[in-house]
Amino acid sequence: MKEKIKKVIEELRPFLQMDGGDVELVDVDENKGEVKVRLKGACGGCPMAQITLSQGIEVKLKEQIPEVEKVTAV
Repeated sequence: MKEKIKKVIEELRPFLQMDGGDVELVDVDENKGEVKVRLKGACGGCPMAQITLSQGIEVKLKEQIPEVEKVTAV
């Protein structure tokens, strides 16, 4: 599952980098279906970061990997 998540994050990364941000995979709890990521660069302090996380990263991960239940920023 972790490799699938890394692949999806790599697909999303260029969109975040266009706005000066980035995302880093921190941890995957396969039992809970929880993915922990760190938003970096412009995304780290952006007021829209929560929307990027929930409506961008989380939606795409859940869409492509049904085992993902939740994405959390750390």
